[in-house]
Amino acid sequence: MTAQREIAEKLIASRSSLVADSGARPSSRKSEAEGGCGVIGIACSEQVPARHLLESLRQMRNRGNGKGGGVAAVGLVPEELGVTKQVLETDYLIALAYLDPAARPGVERDYIEPTFLVDRVHHVSTVPDVLMSRSCPDVPELNSGTSGTSGRLEIQPPDVYLYFVRVKPNVIEEFKKRNGLDAGPGIEGEIVYQNSYRLNHAFYASIGEKRAFVLSHGKNMLVLKMVGYGDDVIRYYQLEDWHAHVWIGHHRYPTKGRVWHPGGAHPFVGLHEALVHNGDFANYASICEYLAQRNIYPQFLTDTEVSVLVFDLLHRIYGYPLEYVIESLAPTTERDFTLLPQDKQNIYQMLQTTHMHGSPDGPWFFLIAQSQLTPLTQGGPRPPLAPPSARGLRLTPSARGQRGAYRLIGITDTSMLRPQVFALQQGAASIGFAASEKQAIDAALESLALEDPRFWTRADLYWNARGGSHTDGGAFIFTIEPHGNGAALVCTDKFGKQISVNEERRPYESIHRGERRARGDPSFVSALVPELHSGTVEEIFKRVVKELPGWSYEDVNSFLSDLERSAQADVPEFNSGTSGRARAIQALTLLMDRRYSTGQLRPSSLLSLFDRSFGAIVEQIRESPSSEYVFVSSEGPRPSCRVVPELHSAAPHLASPLWGEGQGEGLHSGTSGIGQTVVIDARGFASEGEHSLALEIVRLYKRGFRRFLVAHAKGHRFIANGLGPNSHGVRIDVYGSSGDYLASGIDGAEVFVHGNAQDQLAQIMKDGRLVVYGDVGQTFMYAAKGGRAFVLGNAAGRPLINAVGRPRVVINGTCLDYLAESFMAGDPLNGGGFVILNGIAFDDDGQIIELDTPYPGGNLFSLASGGAIYIRDPYRKVSEAQLNGGEFADLGERDWALINPYLEENERLFGIPLARLLEVSGVILSPHQVYRKIRPRAIRALQAEEAWVKMHM
Repeated sequence: MTAQREIAEKLIASRSSLVADSGARPSSRKSEAEGGCGVIGIACSEQVPARHLLESLRQMRNRGNGKGGGVAAVGLVPEELGVTKQVLETDYLIALAYLDPAARPGVERDYIEPTFLVDRVHHVSTVPDVLMSRSCPDVPELNSGTSGTSGRLEIQPPDVYLYFVRVKPNVIEEFKKRNGLDAGPGIEGEIVYQNSYRLNHAFYASIGEKRAFVLSHGKNMLVLKMVGYGDDVIRYYQLEDWHAHVWIGHHRYPTKGRVWHPGGAHPFVGLHEALVHNGDFANYASICEYLAQRNIYPQFLTDTEVSVLVFDLLHRIYGYPLEYVIESLAPTTERDFTLLPQDKQNIYQMLQTTHMHGSPDGPWFFLIAQSQLTPLTQGGPRPPLAPPSARGLRLTPSARGQRGAYRLIGITDTSMLRPQVFALQQGAASIGFAASEKQAIDAALESLALEDPRFWTRADLYWNARGGSHTDGGAFIFTIEPHGNGAALVCTDKFGKQISVNEERRPYESIHRGERRARGDPSFVSALVPELHSGTVEEIFKRVVKELPGWSYEDVNSFLSDLERSAQADVPEFNSGTSGRARAIQALTLLMDRRYSTGQLRPSSLLSLFDRSFGAIVEQIRESPSSEYVFVSSEGPRPSCRVVPELHSAAPHLASPLWGEGQGEGLHSGTSGIGQTVVIDARGFASEGEHSLALEIVRLYKRGFRRFLVAHAKGHRFIANGLGPNSHGVRIDVYGSSGDYLASGIDGAEVFVHGNAQDQLAQIMKDGRLVVYGDVGQTFMYAAKGGRAFVLGNAAGRPLINAVGRPRVVINGTCLDYLAESFMAGDPLNGGGFVILNGIAFDDDGQIIELDTPYPGGNLFSLASGGAIYIRDPYRKVSEAQLNGGEFADLGERDWALINPYLEENERLFGIPLARLLEVSGVILSPHQVYRKIRPRAIRALQAEEAWVKMHM
């Protein structure tokens, strides 16, 4: 038996006394309503203050209900806790929550003083003089300004004390003697773990009055939580100026277990890790049995708690490398398993055989903050442990314990039913994110960029994870590695492959504090872009793209300043042609939307600069509305506008449009017949509900407005919903970070998203057009009935499932999995629906490249009974094994005649030449050599039956 296995088995055996002391047994639980929690994690090479989580959490309040919220911090600043660096790094930080302050003497007498040497006790300060009840006045310090929340807390949060402790030497010696252990740093941690278990049982988990419990007990890690929202935790405990390398925040929506009490809120802890969870799973009882076999018993009766207990068991006690821990939690199965190297298949099969009963079964997404990555055994890399039930398991030592390192880990389950998005920005300070929604990431970046020049408002990379993938494992790890007086951030996938940014593209690091850019010499700018004052928008764009690879950021700033000045010029009437303002908006929009070479400049930094200029033009419209553009915000009317007070809207000053509702193709083109464009500053509108942006658009639509430009979107949901049937002629352009359910249910309207979109887009869409200049999230066009959609980038999991009728979609990237599952869209050659999947991406120079495979998942067109997939697959990489109910068919002339117009429209929208899509290895091929048709396998029988019916009618 290896030394590691011997230590682990004795530590597990030492917990048998916990069973006798507590009488704990797996408990049945009442199932609560399922919901989607809001989670965000931040990992940074610099220690960042908690206030940068606030806007992210505030914008995701609709993912919680105020019944449980929490945060965790890893890699704290010792001075902010009143301790030395040595104490913070070597002591265990036990955070104790006192619901009853009178319990403190008993807790310290029985569970602190006998076991620990105490180096420091720190009381966490709170918002002063706050009465927590529904009858009390609003508390300004806690009021987030979110519609539907009062700023009051229903239940008094715990009083929190932090104890910096070391286990007494005699306690260690007694524990070793009692359990037959010789040595090992893991012993001290196990004593801390078991002491917390007994404390929780005595003061909280047992039936009776709940008086105190352990929030966290790891090294350099702190958890705080309450009955409330995650942002309430930051405000109430005055954490805004506390710094850490890793932060995670959580709003809980009730899933399973006793969730509406402080101990039931997220995060939950093992020892040196804190876990938050979006989702739920069905096999809580079986996981409890799995843990009980190892003398581990949950105390707070939630599925999230048992998840972190399994993680702690596998990583700390068994000593598995992180890759194997992730595999045990989210097993690789089906096609992805067969595509693994044989040695991994052997290892993974044994892991699954041993730990399948400990794998959460259901939709979930885990975020884990971890500190003190130190091996249990002394010296060098630790050999991973095979549990007693898996003696034949031979594991390679692929993970080295990293003393003092910190991690943020995001893991998604193999069904991918919970939303998740990752992001990375690399520069003088590097930062990584994982969250429920992209808009939460953007909110944190915007907050950081306002006060720190090392950050800017756009991430370099955004991506979704495919759970159980053979390519990246569906999990990503952001590791902070301290060195000298600094630290570095390294992002890897499950298998250790590094995710990084092209560092030859240098970032622009002076976008902060609202400073204006240097305006430059107008004559110099005119020389750079002579088309700026005389050419068409397309000519301006082409000239900028041509010159940009040789530009510096100073050149970019000069061009943007001149572009802004052109938007301030006198605005002509509609019949006088396109105004400078409209041209500036169109030019900036093209620069945001298209892909092209940026030379030595970082694309994300350029997008941040374009965003800033766009915001400056929106402010011009605010201050100087015209017959072309009118302005709406939540702040109320402008004095110079007509007032219609009887209408309940944020813009009662706006009457009907001054011009007609003509159908125009140009973006806010300003030509005769288009009508006024309403520019809406989304900031200040609620994300959903009575005072939402979505309902404001509906109010304006009912007055006759048909052109809308939404600026500064920040997670606003349901945009373009509620317009009713036959909303043809409506165009809505969305800038910023839009929220879920955009364009859902539209029936004729056109919606353009200038950037990445989120989840549940275009659900039950009936007619109209949706164009997304980026990626889309989960369940895109679920149950759609019709309409056209064009996506420049990728789709996450489950697009177009249960779609019927005639939806027609072009996705230029790929899809994680389950594309068009249960598709029921008839015969595409006779008016039915279809999806075109191009399987392409863009390199750093904006050139089209082939993806490794046009479709990576194992479920393409599963159980479909109608419609078709037209997939660009010139190398025939997609196999029959990926089809579940579908089959390949010849691409005929009628098929090409059907999809060709959509690919031509795709070219007009995104600048992706149709000729380039037909080019393979530099040679133009015929369509049937490039595209493959997938149809339902049963379609031949169905068509024969339909023909027989027609003959006999």
